[in-house]
Amino acid sequence: MAGGSSADLAALDATAQAELIRSGELSAADLVQAAIERVERVDPELNAVIRTRFARALEEAKEDLPDGPFRGVPFLVKDLDGYLGGEPYEGGMRFLARHGFHPAEDSSTIRRFRQAGFVCVGRTNCPELGLQPTTEPELHGPTRNPWDLTRSPGGSSGGSAAAVASGLVPVAHAGDGGGSIRIPASACGLVGLKPSRGRHSFGPELGEGWAGLVSRLVVSRSVRDTAACLDVIGGYEPGDPYTAPPPARPYVDEVGADPGRLRIGWRTAAPAGTTTTHGACISAVEAAADLLADLGHEVVEASPEAFDEGGLVDHFTTCYTAWVAHEIEHLSAVVGQPVERGDVEEATWSLLDAGRKVSAADYLLALDSLHGFSRRMVGWWNDGFDLLLTPSIAEPPTPLGSFSGDDPIVGLVRSVEVVAFTAPFNTTGQPAISLPLHWEEGLPIGVQLVGAYGQEDVLLRVAAQVEEARPWADRRPPVHASTV
Repeated sequence: MAGGSSADLAALDATAQAELIRSGELSAADLVQAAIERVERVDPELNAVIRTRFARALEEAKEDLPDGPFRGVPFLVKDLDGYLGGEPYEGGMRFLARHGFHPAEDSSTIRRFRQAGFVCVGRTNCPELGLQPTTEPELHGPTRNPWDLTRSPGGSSGGSAAAVASGLVPVAHAGDGGGSIRIPASACGLVGLKPSRGRHSFGPELGEGWAGLVSRLVVSRSVRDTAACLDVIGGYEPGDPYTAPPPARPYVDEVGADPGRLRIGWRTAAPAGTTTTHGACISAVEAAADLLADLGHEVVEASPEAFDEGGLVDHFTTCYTAWVAHEIEHLSAVVGQPVERGDVEEATWSLLDAGRKVSAADYLLALDSLHGFSRRMVGWWNDGFDLLLTPSIAEPPTPLGSFSGDDPIVGLVRSVEVVAFTAPFNTTGQPAISLPLHWEEGLPIGVQLVGAYGQEDVLLRVAAQVEEARPWADRRPPVHASTV
């Protein structure tokens, strides 16, 4: 292969791989074939890819691909948070697998990824309906973290994160309703940005996800890939119920731009005492705060008072169970079959049962409470602060099996602890990014930066500044395509 071996390509981000094609050094078919070889060789250790489309991907790579910024770059699509038209979609559910659900058309985000030139080589594992911050569905079994095969890669985008961290592909599709991009990014040593509410479309199948809590994008190894992918999927589509303010310029132009001197608050204590922050995660935030100060920013220990309000978990849980019930009833209607208890995992059935008992009035009252919390939170960014720095997760990557037990409530309780720092910003709709700035005992520990609503540009400028000052590109997990 003129441009290097499959193992050499595994070290390149998507932007660099696209440049190999633009320069004529490699063809799209070369890149796709190399990615296929890596998946076949490495994934048996990880179980990140649950369905392949190798033959079709090679056909697409040899066709007249769209001349987008990622023309010919291999890509993986999470088996949730978006449809591939005409192809199986399971969302980690036995129910959908049993009935062979094939949506008719691409979701808008997937269509835009394809228009950018990405070539999908397969779909990645996820927990059932993305309901846990780990990737251990009964349908396909657990995905293992390439940094430590006994640990979870996080969730719900854990399959995508394990695949990118191990070098199978340079970037992969992901979605985030409570931390499902940022948590696996932290657990696997990657960049994970949750965009602002309304930044992209949920069409044609939805107007919004979970009353606006869900966002979609990617997990990646570089800030520039994340920025370019946000450019790809961002923007209004006809029929969207709302849309975020458009950026002043392409997000990729923010990479390397001077962020100026920002005022950044930081905290390490979990909101409202929901969990105890592990020492490694405290160290990660403190080191990041020192780095940001060294880069010229004003960094002070401060955070919104609303962060510590009690009652948020209860209101969130009321809405969450109602959303689960709605989603399952929707899928039942689409498939044309009722969902029985044995069609879903026991924990999912418990959430469904609870959600069916939530009245419309209960749901709207809880949603009003979340909206009130959001107003009290976001005011902090209008009172002189630009960013908030926190742990991404309050603990290192969790051991596999941590979310299972005889009582289905075990997984829910553990989930509340894991999403303590991420879920509040799904509620507020603010952009938040996890960056891989710390490792302890061989495990990655991410830190989270949160910006004001609509200000992904500020986040990306600072993230790129931090990446340049403390680069992570050369870090490799023990299970990686360049060495396995």
